[in-house]
Amino acid sequence: MALAQRLEMRQGQSLVMTPQLQQAIKLLQLSNLELADYVEQELEKNPLLERDERDPGPAEESVSEPEPSPEGETLDAALSREDFSRTEDIDAEREDVYSEDSAADRGAAHVSPSDWSSLRNGPRMDEEGENALERTLAPATTLRDHLTDQLSIAALDGERRLIGAALIDAIDEAGYCRADIAEVAARLVVPQDIVVEVLRVIQGFEPTGVGARDLAECLGLQLKELGRFDPAMQTFLAHLDLVAKRDIAGLCTICGVDAEDISDMIAEIRTLTPKPGLAFGSEPVQPVVPDVFVREGADGGWHVELNSDTLPRLLVNARYFSKVSASARDKDAKNYLTDCLNNANWLVKSLDQRARTILKVASEIVRQQDGFLTYGVRHLRPLNLRTIADAISMHESTVSRVTSNKYIATPRGLFELKYFFTAAIQSVNGAESHSAEAVRDRIREMIDNESAEVLSDDRIVALLTADGVNIARRTVAKYREAMRIPSSVERRRMKVLEYGAVAGR
Repeated sequence: MALAQRLEMRQGQSLVMTPQLQQAIKLLQLSNLELADYVEQELEKNPLLERDERDPGPAEESVSEPEPSPEGETLDAALSREDFSRTEDIDAEREDVYSEDSAADRGAAHVSPSDWSSLRNGPRMDEEGENALERTLAPATTLRDHLTDQLSIAALDGERRLIGAALIDAIDEAGYCRADIAEVAARLVVPQDIVVEVLRVIQGFEPTGVGARDLAECLGLQLKELGRFDPAMQTFLAHLDLVAKRDIAGLCTICGVDAEDISDMIAEIRTLTPKPGLAFGSEPVQPVVPDVFVREGADGGWHVELNSDTLPRLLVNARYFSKVSASARDKDAKNYLTDCLNNANWLVKSLDQRARTILKVASEIVRQQDGFLTYGVRHLRPLNLRTIADAISMHESTVSRVTSNKYIATPRGLFELKYFFTAAIQSVNGAESHSAEAVRDRIREMIDNESAEVLSDDRIVALLTADGVNIARRTVAKYREAMRIPSSVERRRMKVLEYGAVAGR
């Protein structure tokens, strides 16, 4: 049979990942803080975008019906039928949208600036376009800068200052020196004892405990400053592994003290700082702001609404576009304005669709987990992404993006949307499955309510099996360790120590 070449025409359907669609998908997975930063950047880049300063109405009414895209398909339909789980990185880069010498880039230079006369009374701008007030703000002091300042006033010669700078560069953000002394000495061609000598000097800097090579040394430096580093405490710090295991009897034997002294030592090291370097250059803690509110209605049902404070409200200034485009005579400038208009319209549409999708997913989660909201965590149902995706006619990868870094405020507390997706544990009699989170709550309650009898993992398995939960011992151990609950042996030792301390009083 001879091989021959021929032309064939085939018809097929596929979704083209345009930059606009990539932007819409990217917005789905952003948290409200990341979305606020993204919108701020777009407001600075696009002259046709502006904030909607009008008073917002109800969250449900602020979301308008999606308009069809130029290709004739709504964004909601595109998201519902596309499998984005196979796409590793869908964010568009600059090179994917514009070439370096594109008309959009050339036209940007020909667009005349807007009227800045209204900014006469605002902060002055320097020649580089930077805010002079912002330049006066003092940056946060980092741990490295703090240690370098102390090194500069330390009584060290030039060679030792160089060694000290190398050691400071090897100190991580927690304050521990991660450098190998032999490697530093070989690299700087100096004896190891000199490197150790300089490290001792750095360990005398503030904060106390900085420059330590392990936890025992860090705690020891702090105890030395307090005058509590006696031989018994030194031996105690050398056996922190026994402290983690709650081996009180072993610590008493090694340290040569009684159980009460060991209890006092444990209480004393709890007052110390295991990571002294975290006090410098740390990022401010951002509070969690819910994206969705769930409230109980007068009819007994659950009402779901979006948090309007986290929704960016933007408008496209069509009047400004008409005014500027009419006076623009350069073709590149007109193309630039047209691109800005299209991007602004698509961003507003994407934000609108993002709000709709979050509300749709959250409403279905509330419907599925009605028992949890009414009765508590014991009634949390097993749930996966596919169940929600099938119910709202979307792909499960889209649901996964929507539930990432999104929070919902309920009468039972503030939860991440992913909290409600739990694995299923089969029941003994083949009835309805149990949620893994509900089983973890049962294990926690059993251990909290145990009296003189300490429940082993096998005993917990037996009690859960009697309640109809088919669970293995290794699963109970895994859940217990995830909740940071000690084993039955360690809990028994803790109870003996507590009873001994009470009897001693």
